[in-house]
Order: sequence, then structure tokens, then C-alpha cells
Amino acid sequence: METFRGMKTLGVLGAGRLGTVLARFAVSAGLRVLVARSGDPAPIAHRMRSIGATAMSTAAVIEESDAVVLALPLGSLQTLTADALCGKLVIDAMNYWWASDGIRDDLSDPRTSTSELVQAHLGGARVVKALSHMGYQDLEDEARPTGAPGRKAIAIAGDDSHDIEVVSQLVDALGFDPVHAGPLSAGIMLEPGAEAFGADVDAGQLRDMLAGFWESQRGIIVRRARAHSQR
Repeated sequence: METFRGMKTLGVLGAGRLGTVLARFAVSAGLRVLVARSGDPAPIAHRMRSIGATAMSTAAVIEESDAVVLALPLGSLQTLTADALCGKLVIDAMNYWWASDGIRDDLSDPRTSTSELVQAHLGGARVVKALSHMGYQDLEDEARPTGAPGRKAIAIAGDDSHDIEVVSQLVDALGFDPVHAGPLSAGIMLEPGAEAFGADVDAGQLRDMLAGFWESQRGIIVRRARAHSQR
């Protein structure tokens, strides 16, 4: 049976804590879930089977999935082949962390969101920012059925209305209220340093945080950097 407007198989690139939590929730939501790690998938095969997912190579996961979640260190972006992901719906759940990615001025430039960098590298892919601003432990603890009191929210940023709707349905099925943050460039409001990053709040509170971004300390830095670049 078709799920989420045609999505039957979800691929997850990254078998760390975030990737594993998302894979388990997606299995519970009724999706076929394929997971890849860097290199040979054999070391994670048993762990993935235990949650109902299947470990495969990166190439196989991309080939067989209707949508692919990037749950990798952002610094690993260059290891992904743009041609392989051309035409795919790609859900960017990555963030820049200097501790794991190293000091990278190209990944911390306030003039652009990291999801726009992902889109630029992947070319023909359709990138949507989601599942990135709440910590994996909160994701694991806070998932609730649709309509449950106190249900927490996940923000989504993207440029295509159909893809936004598909990802919104996925977020809802995983146990969270989807909140549309705006176009892909609005993903900067979900990155480290923004109030929404790490937020474990409901939809109304998350919308308030997004609405107030440009008056926040991080928003002022971003606004000034972008204004200076346009001179």
C-alpha cells in the first residue's frame, strides 16, 4: 500500500544515534527502511535487523529508496555523488559541528544555510531541511500519536510544496507536528546558534521562535552578514 503520497521505502544514510532512531520510527510507521553506513554494511546488519530495517551499501540504499535522509556529519557531504541522488527527495538532517567536521569557514558562513550548500552540491536532488533541530534523545523520548496532548513539533524548510507535504506527512507519522519554516534558505533558522536549535517545544512555541529569528542575536548576525555581502 502506498504511504506518504507514494513513499514506500525510506533510505537513511548514517547509522549513528540519529539515523538509528529515525530508522526505528520509520519502521514503526510502516515504511520499508534501508540504512547505510560509511563502508561495508555488515557491521550494522544485525543491529538494523533488530529494529526491522535492512543494512545495505550506500549505492543500494539510494537506488532502492523513494526518499533519502542524510543523517551524516555535514563534513561528509562531499563523499556523496550528485549523480546518484539526482531526482531524489533528500531530507537533510545534518548540522555543522566543528568538533566532528573541523573548523570549516565554508560550512559556517552566515550568508547561506547549510541546506543550500547541500542542494548546491547535490544538484538535481530535491533537498528539504527537516529532522535536524531536535536532539536524537528528545526525538526518541517525545514521539507521540497525532493529536496527543503536548505533542512536540519539527520544522521543515524547502522550496517545493509537494515535497514539503510529503516530508510533513513523514514527520507526522514519526510522531511530531510538522511546522513549515519557509523556503530552503530558512533552514538557517534551525541551525546551531538559533533559538529553534535544540528546542523541544510544541508547534505554537516553535512558530514563535521562527517568527522571532530575525530579531534574535543569531538572526542579527545573519542579517548583517547578508546585507554586507550585497553591497
